[in-house]
Amino acid sequence: MHHAFMQASAAQLAQCGIASFRYQFPYMEQGGRRPNPGPVLVETVRSAIAAADKAAGDLPLFAGGKSMGGRMTSLAMAQEALPGVRGLVFFGFPLHAAGRPSAERGEHLTDIHIPMLFLQGTRDTLADLALLRPLLRRLGKRASLHVVEGGDHSFHVLKRSGRTDAQVLAELGAAVQDWTARQV
Repeated sequence: MHHAFMQASAAQLAQCGIASFRYQFPYMEQGGRRPNPGPVLVETVRSAIAAADKAAGDLPLFAGGKSMGGRMTSLAMAQEALPGVRGLVFFGFPLHAAGRPSAERGEHLTDIHIPMLFLQGTRDTLADLALLRPLLRRLGKRASLHVVEGGDHSFHVLKRSGRTDAQVLAELGAAVQDWTARQV
């Protein structure tokens, strides 16, 4: 929740008129390195979304997250609809472990019946676009993909790209703003 990318992306979304509700998984709160078991992670997502829904009032509610947070949100939605959530936004969906390309971690996405936005970098070692694109095609109109040229899993771009990380964050914010506006 306090990671530099999370803070910067929340600030960028705020500049785009999008409020965010950040939370931490129990293992992070306790200073651990090993993630909690899946059911604990999914229940944490459900609790956070319930709190965000209560705080949001009449605002449209979208859920998602960065990396594992997004994946756990999608697993929660695939298991049982998240009340009030109109769409899911994934900042770097972790389709597979680094160096172990596979699309298995995304198979549950076919059980989600609301719109989804995937923000992915071309240098993301946790999501081979050659595997992600066919999976998203199977999801049809429910899935949208925004590719950040030269971005890694944290959307960092190399200096030789001629762009800064701040410019990439602005691009991500604009992509989320445009996409969410089409969903309401």
